[in-house]
Amino acid sequence: MSHMDQQVHFVTLATADLDGARRFYADGLGWTPALDVPGEILFFQVAPGQMLGLFDAVKFNEDLGAPAGPASVSGVTLAHNVAGPDEVRAVVEAMTDAGGTVLKAPQPGAFGGVFHAHVQDPNGVIWEIAHNPGWTVDADGTVRFG
Repeated sequence: MSHMDQQVHFVTLATADLDGARRFYADGLGWTPALDVPGEILFFQVAPGQMLGLFDAVKFNEDLGAPAGPASVSGVTLAHNVAGPDEVRAVVEAMTDAGGTVLKAPQPGAFGGVFHAHVQDPNGVIWEIAHNPGWTVDADGTVRFG
């Protein structure tokens, strides 16, 4: 019986405005691109063995063999965990300064003692910035619950 290793190496999102994504992540937040192909795709190393790809939406659909026109991202959040509520506020401020839109201001969440906020990047990607005292992220990236 074959199997697939339980790993995700790339998360690639259709991106209507690749230049806007570059301004937000590289210029605004200070992230360093691992690969930047203008007009096509932008990759950031976001964890050991994991890349975030922002792919021009028209080329994204061409690559899938889907109908022409822009693709969109929906029903997805990317989460960034921090050590405390003050860090949630600071990251939200940095994202807002970079051109992000606050969808939910920093506040206690409804689940599990989390303190969080939601910020949308210029292409509609929704980030949850969170402090969850019940979760830890080890130096090697392992997430531990409880």
